[in-house]
Formats: sequence, structure tokens, C-alpha cells
Amino acid sequence: MSAQTQGDAPLELSGWRHVYSGKVRDLYEPDLSHYGGVHPLGDVVLVVASDRVSAYDAVLSPGIPDKGTVLTQLSLWWFEQLTDIVGNHVVSTEASAMPGDGLVPDAVAGRAMVCRRLEMFPVECVVRGYLTGSGLVEYRQSRSVCEVPLPEGLVDGSRLPEPIFTPATKAEVGEHDENVSFEVVASTIGLEDATRLRDLTLAVYARAESIARERGIILADTKLEFGVDPATGEIILGDEVLTPDSSRFWAADRWVPGQAQPSFDKQPIRDWLVSAESGWDKDAGTPPPALSDEVVEATRDRYLDAYRRLTGAEL
Repeated sequence: MSAQTQGDAPLELSGWRHVYSGKVRDLYEPDLSHYGGVHPLGDVVLVVASDRVSAYDAVLSPGIPDKGTVLTQLSLWWFEQLTDIVGNHVVSTEASAMPGDGLVPDAVAGRAMVCRRLEMFPVECVVRGYLTGSGLVEYRQSRSVCEVPLPEGLVDGSRLPEPIFTPATKAEVGEHDENVSFEVVASTIGLEDATRLRDLTLAVYARAESIARERGIILADTKLEFGVDPATGEIILGDEVLTPDSSRFWAADRWVPGQAQPSFDKQPIRDWLVSAESGWDKDAGTPPPALSDEVVEATRDRYLDAYRRLTGAEL
């Protein structure tokens, strides 16, 4: 199991200084005293994917073995599939060979990326090709999602007439992202950038949906994050991309509209947490219990299966 799970302090990594931890990822800046004042790869950060796992806005314990590696390696695979659509923030994933080279430390090799530092847009770029989750809740109330009108008669798991851009505001750890309209995004970052983000998000989804479908997987929806490279002014793809943490992947041969769809993600954790077996009330404000060995193993299998089916390779 990975050394990093809930409650662990961020790893001490030579040449890097920890600056932030999210639910899953830890962010490091170069300690420039190790590099003579200038990092050899420029203005970069180190993004480390841990094995931590969250559900219902809580970080759980223990972590899921190999999850951080799956998230990083699957993101890297997708970045390669998308290079003709949009650039990405990856500078290097090479493991450090000697002190001071500024590459990925051995302790986190395989689950970390040296990335360009970006000026991130304050918006989650969500695209939905199918109706489920918070989109389904909103549809049942208004027959629309993020003010995009949808036809009558849709159910949980319905394929939409065409993919829709349904952005959300970024929330702090422990808070919920809030779905907003395109107009809200445009008023926040400007119409030109909002339009560009919408177009890029829909283009990425179209490519990824086609690739996944060829492999027997439905990409129901996904969340992307973009930023501006301050050196070039270019809008590029950051964070993770098209992983089970940021996307809903369903098995195409088990897709049955009108019910919840089995997914390649942490569904075993969600199901267990709301079961009588866990004994946890998610609305009571109490911390969730430790995950059982069986739930941890089932979740690990889901992540590895998603990687295997999408890439055609073993991790």
C-alpha cells in the first residue's frame, strides 16, 4: 500500500517544498536553494497523486493501493491522445538520476509529474453526454442542466441528444462545486475565454468518448481543468484528465437507462458507506468509518480494470 493515506503528513522530497494538499493530490514548488536559484526546467511545480480516496466530500482511510499511479499513468496516456486538440502542462515524468536535476524524486516516481506552472481558470469544465448525478437532480427540477434545456422523458443514464457543457465553480476541500450557466462563466472570465474553454471541453469529450466506446466503455461525463501558460498566453489542459476520479466510465454492455449504472470508479466505497454494514450516517456530521479490506480491494480492482480496458496495457 502507498505510504500516503489519510492523516499522513506530505512526503519530504529533496529539492521540493510542499505547498498544498487537496483530497488526492499534493503540490510542491522547487526549493530553489537546491538549484542555484533557478530550476533547470523553468517555472514548474511537482504534482503528486496520492492513494487517498474521498467520497461524500470526506477523505477516507485507508487509501487505495496503486490509485495514485493509475491516476497519473492514465492521465499521461490521455494527454497523448489529445495533443492535436490541446496542449498539456506536463514537462517531465522522468525519475531523478542525480541530485539537482529537478526531475521526479524516486519516492514518488510513477505517480508524479513535473508540470508547467499555470494560471488556472476558476471553473470546472464539465461536459455531459449522459444524464446522471447532479445533472439528473437538476433536470428533474427544471428540465435543464446549467440552463441548457433538455427534452422531456429522460431518465437516469439517458444519452443526451448531444453533449452539453455544464460548468461548475471550484469549491474548497470539503465543499460542493456549484453548477453554473455558461453566462456566469463568461461574466467571470470573459466571453472569449469562456467560449474557448467550452469548445475545447467539447472537443476533448468527443475524442475521448469515441476512443472509450471502441473499448466497450461509455464516457458518461468528465471534468477538465484549464489554465494559461504565463510564458506563452496559451490555454492548456492541467491537473488530471479522463480518470475514474474525474469521469464517469460505464461498461457499454451493462448500460440500462432508467437505473444507476455500474461504474469504473469508487462506487464500491459509496455503496458500502451508505449500507447498514458501515453503520455511518453521511448526514450526521460524523467522520466516516475506516474502509474494510474487501471494499479497498474491490475499489482497487475497479481502477486497475479501467486502466487496462482503456489503454490495453497492464499497469
